[in-house]
Amino acid sequence: MTASERVRSTVVVVTWRGRDHIEACLDALAAQDRPHRTLVVDNASDDGTADLIAAHPSAPEVLRLRRNTGYAGGIAAALDRIHTPYVAWLNDDAAPASGWLAALEAALDADGSAAAASSVLRTPDGRVQSTGVRLTADGHGADAPDASEGVFGFCGGATLLRTAHLRSVGGVPAHFFCYYEDTDTAWRLRLAGHRIVPAADATASHLHGATTLPGSALFHRWNERNRLLTLLRCAPAPVVGRELARFAAITLALPLRRATGARSVPDAANFRVALRLRVLAEVAAGLPAALRARRRIGLTARVPRREIWNTWAGS
Repeated sequence: MTASERVRSTVVVVTWRGRDHIEACLDALAAQDRPHRTLVVDNASDDGTADLIAAHPSAPEVLRLRRNTGYAGGIAAALDRIHTPYVAWLNDDAAPASGWLAALEAALDADGSAAAASSVLRTPDGRVQSTGVRLTADGHGADAPDASEGVFGFCGGATLLRTAHLRSVGGVPAHFFCYYEDTDTAWRLRLAGHRIVPAADATASHLHGATTLPGSALFHRWNERNRLLTLLRCAPAPVVGRELARFAAITLALPLRRATGARSVPDAANFRVALRLRVLAEVAAGLPAALRARRRIGLTARVPRREIWNTWAGS
């Protein structure tokens, strides 16, 4: 292997019961035009996924966990095994184009201050699903359909990070299980003074929600809880107080609004009182750890929390 062919990236694919789609992901990785290492983290799949991975001709390395730790837990478990300068996160239901990794590496090579590069995720019919993550006025990490003005963060479904930078900001919040591990990580990288850049030529087809169903009660529980925990860890204090109070106030008001027949109450799972009360209980239980993390993040931050918020938060 020549110097120009050396492996600089480890692609981490986290799977759980991915039998129906992981072969397409591994096939796409095998077709990459840039040499790399593939590490599959199997979250204790019990549907034959392990056999499919073992039989795949690309012979990826496998880290099989004893229990399902979610996407965040899987990425965190892999980090100790990464020795390449770059680490890619890739969903098991994503199939990157052959030049995907080369485009991501080129984006980081071109910008020495960038800690991560975001991909363009497309639906199977070709529509743009995400070019990265934008930060909304209420602290949601939402898909950015257009990266022409830059992106706040990256979508964890397909991205490339500098391994040393990821470690320097504390790695991945494994306790998130899934959702917002990407927004939280991007936020910490920005607080540390690093940039996240879009890579328009790094494209991947993404099924989205092949493992967890968007709109389900579990989806909303993890989404709402992890958004609030991310704010507790990373956002300016007034924003944290405002959004916690807003979430609690809406929760308490829902029974009254329904009792009076209000038509404006959404029927989505995240407006079920029981779910929201569970979210508040889990956030309360995680509050001490979140505040300790907030202090650690603040001690190493090079950019004020308020500056990050004012620059990137918007409707």
